[in-house]
Amino acid sequence: MSISVPWGILSIRPSQPPGADGRMAIGDHLRELRGRLVRSTLSLVVAFGVALFFYDQLLDLVLAPYNQARETLGASTQTTAYVAGATGPLMLQLKLCGVAAVVASSPYWLYQIWAFVVPGLRREERRWSHVFAAVAGPLFIAGVATGYYVLPKGLAVLIGFTPAGLENLVEFGEYFSFLTRMLLVFGVAFEIPLFVIMLNLAGVVSGKALGRHRAWIIIGTFVFAAVATPSTDPFSMLMLGLPMLVLFLVAEVVARVIDRSRGRRSKDVAVDDDEMSPL
Repeated sequence: MSISVPWGILSIRPSQPPGADGRMAIGDHLRELRGRLVRSTLSLVVAFGVALFFYDQLLDLVLAPYNQARETLGASTQTTAYVAGATGPLMLQLKLCGVAAVVASSPYWLYQIWAFVVPGLRREERRWSHVFAAVAGPLFIAGVATGYYVLPKGLAVLIGFTPAGLENLVEFGEYFSFLTRMLLVFGVAFEIPLFVIMLNLAGVVSGKALGRHRAWIIIGTFVFAAVATPSTDPFSMLMLGLPMLVLFLVAEVVARVIDRSRGRRSKDVAVDDDEMSPL
């Protein structure tokens, strides 16, 4: 008995050639969407299988901030990490490898989403979207790296509140959720200035308006950093607030440059009242 592999579900080519304006039939759009979803799912499965072989290294990477916090506290505070329940170790391995697979395969499945959306954009939108795609990834990675660097200091402060004579027990599932939320907050926070530039390109926010409200932006940035960071130490807040503030200032400069170039273009096409319009 032979088993045939339905390779057709991976196809993203339209059954009929697109029209002159690039439009495709709805069936071809759905076929392309199905093919890209299946490809993305396969990439996740492959990455998950690879992550299982590197489970020990991934576990050491996740536990490194906690171990550094323990070294910082020394003998003053007793703390121990544990896994709860009979199925806890298995769920820990599946969850850790699953998150690693999503992160490791993100360039491929993000590209599949990107390739499906871009053909429907106009030429000007497509040009700016390429710029955003090139900048958004490094900004997010920089935010995650900053959060990973700050995490041991925040953990040391939080565990340091343990009263004398008591031992702090850290359940690994809660710790892993705390770590992923912390890194996600830092990664998303570094993307906010990029969204400010997108709003400027859409005509919602001007560079001059950002300059007028700069003082409130500075206050709001540090309030957001204080609320977003779960630890109470000022170091974590500054490590999130200062890079965000610098990125906001860069976003304001970029917005002013875009507004200036937009103003020059509008002057170039302006027509005097006594002059005949090209139309």
